[in-house]
Amino acid sequence: MEREQMLQALRAVQAGMMTPEAALGLFAQAPYEDIGYAKIDHHRALRNGTGEVIYGAGKTGGQIAGIVERLAAAGARNILITRMDAEKAGVVERVAPLFYDAVSRVGVAHREERTLRGSVVVASGGTSDLPVCEEAALTAETLGSRVTRLYDVGVAGLHRLLSHMDELQSARAVVAVAGMEGALASVIGGLVDCPVIAVPTSVGYGANFGGLSALLSMLNACASGLSVVNIDNGFGAGFLANRINLMKGLDE
Repeated sequence: MEREQMLQALRAVQAGMMTPEAALGLFAQAPYEDIGYAKIDHHRALRNGTGEVIYGAGKTGGQIAGIVERLAAAGARNILITRMDAEKAGVVERVAPLFYDAVSRVGVAHREERTLRGSVVVASGGTSDLPVCEEAALTAETLGSRVTRLYDVGVAGLHRLLSHMDELQSARAVVAVAGMEGALASVIGGLVDCPVIAVPTSVGYGANFGGLSALLSMLNACASGLSVVNIDNGFGAGFLANRINLMKGLDE
């Protein structure tokens, strides 16, 4: 939708000839901005409540920086960038203020403080799962969720997990991150009354098959209310946990 079309729709709303809901529907279908190597969807937040997220792997630092510049020019803030190495982050920093976490390889351009709501718990089987955990935690926080981190609480020492029952049972969503045999997700699923998002990681010895054994264990978990994302997909888990946490109708 061109600028003039948007203005016509707004004037129609002002004149009572169009409902605000109908105008919003038109804006949500507005075209993307084509910059050659990327087609930037400036109106994604109108459709699904969250702006476009940049996947950094496979892109050059210059390409990421260019997308950030165009998003920021359109008013976007808290621009989330995943799987971005430190070298690319340095390129982005030349064109925009950037928060960068080297552990998770997550960056947030034009970061602004916001009120965090609800309660998401991110739990890990071990310290080796930390990069995936932080990708999930930073994703959920950037999108507006209050996050509690419970790291290294795997089933090899179950008492470590059980000492955090208050945090677990007060959560609106739990992200359970584990490699090896991936048992943590099923255990947590049997302890809480909220959705559990299981994240298998590629952490483990040879028969772990790069996270496949944890993935299959989580898919076959006997605990109810548990869903599974792809191997090492902390972003997907954090995004879903945030959406569950901030669902309309829930109390603050």
